[in-house]
Amino acid sequence: MNSQPLSPLSILSYTTDCHCNLTAEKDGIPIGQPTAAEWPYIYPKGIRELMLHVKKNYEDPTIYVTENGTAVANNKSLPPEDALIDRLRIISNFQQHLSNLSKAIEEGVNVKGCFVRSFLDDFEWAEGYTTRYGLIFVDYGNGLKRYLKQSAYWFKSPTKG
Repeated sequence: MNSQPLSPLSILSYTTDCHCNLTAEKDGIPIGQPTAAEWPYIYPKGIRELMLHVKKNYEDPTIYVTENGTAVANNKSLPPEDALIDRLRIISNFQQHLSNLSKAIEEGVNVKGCFVRSFLDDFEWAEGYTTRYGLIFVDYGNGLKRYLKQSAYWFKSPTKG
């Protein structure tokens, strides 16, 4: 029996099997804007950098971005009409991330699709109902009635202005 302590990399989990640190800081400084969830930060140029890294280091695979989105807090004191205003998500997340993804495609990255994190506000596996990722607000206290958020109208708009 080996009496030496296990190294962190010998205990496999989703944060250690890639042999990297999951962090939102570089040199002690946050890399982007925090969100309502603890772990994701808004860092639009990161999607371009990641796509170029994958192209260069993994034989230029076909890429589908399956969850692009930003959490907002589930503020139960807000009336639904106020909770529908998610301008920060439109500008800081969707608009800027898609612009950077477009630049990566122009640089030859083989991106075939990009999908929002969630169409509906839902139960998030690590956060429960404390955050909202959906383009559609679900009123949990009113029979699950649904309302389009500003971000849904932004995606619907042909001009994306």
